[in-house]
Amino acid sequence: MSYKLVVDSCTDLPEELKKDPRIEVIPLILHVGDYTVLDDENFDQLDYIRRVAESETCAKSACPSPDRYMKAYECDADDVYVVTLSSKLSGSYNSAILGRSIYLEDVGEKNIHVFDSLSACCGQTNVMLKIMEYADAGLPFEEVVEKVEEYRDHMDTYFVLDSLDTLRKNGRLTGMKAIVATTLNIKPVCYAVEGTIAQWGQGIGMRKALIKMAELAAQRIVDPENKTLMITHINCYERAEVVKDLILSKVNFKRAIIVDGAGVATTYAGDGGIVVTC
Repeated sequence: MSYKLVVDSCTDLPEELKKDPRIEVIPLILHVGDYTVLDDENFDQLDYIRRVAESETCAKSACPSPDRYMKAYECDADDVYVVTLSSKLSGSYNSAILGRSIYLEDVGEKNIHVFDSLSACCGQTNVMLKIMEYADAGLPFEEVVEKVEEYRDHMDTYFVLDSLDTLRKNGRLTGMKAIVATTLNIKPVCYAVEGTIAQWGQGIGMRKALIKMAELAAQRIVDPENKTLMITHINCYERAEVVKDLILSKVNFKRAIIVDGAGVATTYAGDGGIVVTC
């Protein structure tokens, strides 16, 4: 059975998959002050980082419309698998669900499943890669859905950011945490809990926080030989390499992939941010 992957643009793709004809990326819209840009293949990360740094207002994103998702479902593929940002962090999931309902009502029956990644960035990529693995193996639609949802439910997401200001301004963290962290150079080690953000620990300075995150990931991982270690970086490839080496020195994964963050990841993780999923 043929299949198509529809993912929102917070899904950070490896270079070799950016031109894969089976994948369609639905862009979110990014706002920095009066500047608006689509998070698509033309996204200029360095220019965007500069604009964010110079802006007095907080960078924000807007989710795609249900109609945009519905158009993506109009294809020759028998099965359509959709991966979105956590529904707790964005309206992208709800737009994808509504787009599915409109398609089924206006066009007709089709195998379409929308996965709430309960994550972001490379977490969405990890879910997408698992879909491809099962679909390429010839598993039927219902079994792919079941197995991928089970995989997602046991996937962990961690991150360490240079600055928590954007998350604070967008209501993802309390103001006090962000202020204390900035004042004392404390870098919180955060993780995803059922799609929302929580703090696990912290380190004084970025390196100690990254070490703590690597230790946490290594301690909590189950069955790493059958999992992919995914790392999203925001304009800090060398830092991502350090994190990869720290984790791989403790645990053997099936493979490890580093990806550069696209627009949504850059908006919320910020310059120098690192996100890890496994």
